[in-house]
This record gives sequence, C-alpha cells and structure tokens, in this order.
Amino acid sequence: MPRSHWSSWFIGSLLCAGSLALPACTRQPAAPAVPAVPPQASAATPPAASDPHAASGCLPSHNGYLRVRLRGAANLDIDWHDADLQCDGSPRPGRRGVRLTFAGAPSGDGPRVRFVFGIGAGALAGVRRNLPVNVTVIFEGQDRIYSTGGDDRCTIDRLDEQTMAGADRHLQRLTARGFCVAPATAISGAGEVLLTRFDFAGMMWDEDGANDTLDARS
Repeated sequence: MPRSHWSSWFIGSLLCAGSLALPACTRQPAAPAVPAVPPQASAATPPAASDPHAASGCLPSHNGYLRVRLRGAANLDIDWHDADLQCDGSPRPGRRGVRLTFAGAPSGDGPRVRFVFGIGAGALAGVRRNLPVNVTVIFEGQDRIYSTGGDDRCTIDRLDEQTMAGADRHLQRLTARGFCVAPATAISGAGEVLLTRFDFAGMMWDEDGANDTLDARS
C-alpha cells in the first residue's frame, strides 16, 4: 500500500477522534488491508549428497577382496569384499615391482582407511614367492599415517598375476598373502601398527608393457 494512502487514513482518523460531527467522519474509509503475503513455497528437498565413502568396486570380475589383521594404535579385522572397497595398482617407477592400493570404511559409513602395498618384484602371468613389501596405512581425514619405511619388515608368501579373461590385456588380477614381523611406525600421528597377516586380490594396470616382466629389484 502506498505511503500516501496510509497518511491520509491516519490524519482523517485523528480529526474524527476530535470531532465526530464532521460529515466526513461518517464516510471515513476503513484501514487499508495489508496484502496477505503468500506462504513461501517449501523448497524442494535436495537430493541426498553422494556418500564420499561409497565404494565403487574393485575388479570388473567383482572378485576383489582385502583381509587384514591390524593391531597396535588401531585394532582392526578387515574383511572387505569387492563391493566394499576401491582398489588400484600400477608398476612402480622404473618398473621396479608393483604398487597396489585398497581403500574402504571399516565401519561402513565412517572414515576410510587406505592400505598401500609396495611390492619389490613381480612377473606378469606368473607366480612369485617370498617377496619383500613396504606397507603404508593411511587413516583418511584423521592425520594418521603409518609406514614400515622399507620392505624388510613385511613379506609376501606368494603373489599370483593373471590376465583377466574378457578384460583389457593391460589389466592384471593380482592375488597375494603375507605378514609383517615388525610394525609400521607413525609418519603422522602417534604409535605404531602391526599387520600380523594380510591377503588380497586386486588389480594392476600396466599401460606400457602388458607382456613384460617387471624388474625383480625392490
């Protein structure tokens, strides 16, 4: 309502209050109605945000896994199947072995834990035994990182590498089992953790040499 209409109504009301005999008072218009404010339309409920911890799976064959028994500053018994985790892998720089990563949330929807295995040697489409491995454990979002700091604390009993049927020839499925005889110490955070045993099936993408043998050096 324009301000001038409010002023006219207000002044007329004061005059009528002083003299009810004024003819105009009998015709004094009622107070202007305040326009009703339409109720604000409720905002549409936004779609649920994607869970940053949701895993997208490991292998095209859906048979990846990671099992780890961890003791020390964190006590975890990991038993992740393909749908529970994300995995990745590639040759180490200079093709000096392979590096595999596995990540998932131990409590389902909590912070993720990432395991990185730096394996000292490997041969495509073959079997290797008693391989040295460096292990790093990262508690994402918690500023906690543990590493064996070398490949003399953990050993892989057996590593199998196979080309996956029906998959790109550069994609290899790696399975392994192993253990650590000394703990991984804190790089960030405090304490130490020991992987008393681990076994996994993950992937390695070898873009440069699908049929080459990797260097046996660590």
